[in-house]
Amino acid sequence: MRLPTLLSRSSRGARAALAAVGVALLSGCGWMNLDGPQSTLDPAGPVSRYQMNLFYLTCWVTFVIFILVGSVLAYAMFKFRARTAAEEHAVPPEQGHGNPFVELSLIGASVFALVIIAIPTLKGIWFDFDVPAEQKADAYEVTATGYQWWFKFEYPKEIAQTADPVTGKLTAAGALTTGNELVIPAGRPVHINLRTMDVIHSFWVPKLAGKVDMMPNRGNFLWLQADKPGYFWGQCAEFCGDSHAVMRFRVIALGPKEFNEWLDNQLQPARNVPLPTVAANDRPKAQFASFRTYKQNEAGYTEQFDLAPLDSWRAKQMPEKNEDPVLIAQGRALFQSKTCAGCHRVRGQGAEGITGPELTHVGARTTIAGGLLENNADELHRWIHNPGAVKPGNKMWVTGYIGNNIKLTPDDEAALVAYLQSLK
Repeated sequence: MRLPTLLSRSSRGARAALAAVGVALLSGCGWMNLDGPQSTLDPAGPVSRYQMNLFYLTCWVTFVIFILVGSVLAYAMFKFRARTAAEEHAVPPEQGHGNPFVELSLIGASVFALVIIAIPTLKGIWFDFDVPAEQKADAYEVTATGYQWWFKFEYPKEIAQTADPVTGKLTAAGALTTGNELVIPAGRPVHINLRTMDVIHSFWVPKLAGKVDMMPNRGNFLWLQADKPGYFWGQCAEFCGDSHAVMRFRVIALGPKEFNEWLDNQLQPARNVPLPTVAANDRPKAQFASFRTYKQNEAGYTEQFDLAPLDSWRAKQMPEKNEDPVLIAQGRALFQSKTCAGCHRVRGQGAEGITGPELTHVGARTTIAGGLLENNADELHRWIHNPGAVKPGNKMWVTGYIGNNIKLTPDDEAALVAYLQSLK
């Protein structure tokens, strides 16, 4: 039963590498930019490294064949060219069958070339299939689920906590779940179960592993490992609808201590920002921010984020500067009244929706909108103001805003931004 699956996986490394080479050849700079964020030729883990080496081996074998065939062709064209006008119009000589020795030699050389490629390819199928047996005891397990158009990541062995909104008592709330950003321990193999809730998606982190499909009603999986801490780009690699091109995600690999600190924080209920301990009439009024406007399809990242994404991620783990508790409280109330809680979960604050990404610690993520936008106040406002303009056809816009006739004033949007940014 495993053979079809193994055969379908055998080409994933070659597909990933060939895709990167095609992009490089078609780009203006060609081979000068092979270390981009989604380059398969700049591997950061053992799976992607094996796939790249196999690609290079195939290139070298075919390069040698090209040189030999091209050389023989050039020799024949030069040696037997027509040198006079009479030779140009001469009757072609009688055609023979050929030289059996040469033909058999060519067949043997072709078989030898295929064997050179086939042996490491077959080894690669087994190597890529799952975590090697000697490393399975140390493997970390995650489940990735594809939706139109975002990814949910579940940590089945990590039990998250929630809090009673009235008493504050902590209770278990099931497996830890995050959205669009997968945080993993660096230096450890990670076994990823692949699932989908709608159509076929394809999970691909070019610098860590080749792409593997997420099939409806059929479990699949892959494994990957990051050699050291880093920040990696991923995306869906199978056309899955209107906004397939903007179905992205991130993988953040952390050292053991930093990963455990992140995990401890994620297991906790949502962060509460208390109101000032003064009478309601004496509290300062909410300070509503102004936000910049965006053009259609304008990029959603700042230059600073692109230069140091892992540093940006670390900075997002800290509370925002100059938080406004009054505005945050208004945003929390709006989150409930505008039915956001019907689709999103915020542990410990009465929001238990499952349709959209969990937002318990959304303020600590570097991206929103399925990895499309940087998670800052301006981009978050851009998404809340008109999600349909950012990602056409998404369910938040179609079934949320339109289906529930949600209307937000500028002050409402500012309050929601402040609240979501506070969820660290």
